[in-house]
Formats: sequence, structure tokens, C-alpha cells
Amino acid sequence: MEMIGRWMMLAGGLLFIAGGLVYFAARYGLPLGRLPGDILIQGENGSFYFPLASSILVSVLLTILLNLIARFWPK
Repeated sequence: MEMIGRWMMLAGGLLFIAGGLVYFAARYGLPLGRLPGDILIQGENGSFYFPLASSILVSVLLTILLNLIARFWPK
């Protein structure tokens, strides 16, 4: 049970940091969510938005970051 608590605190901390990064990215004009390739369909009764290009960009950046962390993490 103690291990689950530790993992939950770690996940909460990571979500807090990710939220802060998204907040500051929006505040300082980083165009995540408004890149060419993001899909926006607007109709009379609603709209659909899927940030395809932004998702791919974030995925590539996280892959590079996690590979660098894994490479230099002591084994």
C-alpha cells in the first residue's frame, strides 16, 4: 500500500509540472494547439477539435527527453 501512495504522489507531481508547462507555454505564445495540421471542424450544432500536429510534436519531444534520461540514468 505504501508503494501505491508513492506512485500516486509521483504521478500527481508530474501532472502538476506538466500543467505548469502548459500554462506558461500558453502565456508566452507557444502555439501548441494552433499548429498547421491540427484538425478543427465547425458545424451549426457544435465543433470538433483534434490537435494532431501538436500531439505528434509533444510525442517526439517526450521521446527524445525520456531516451536521454534513460541513457544517463545509473543502472
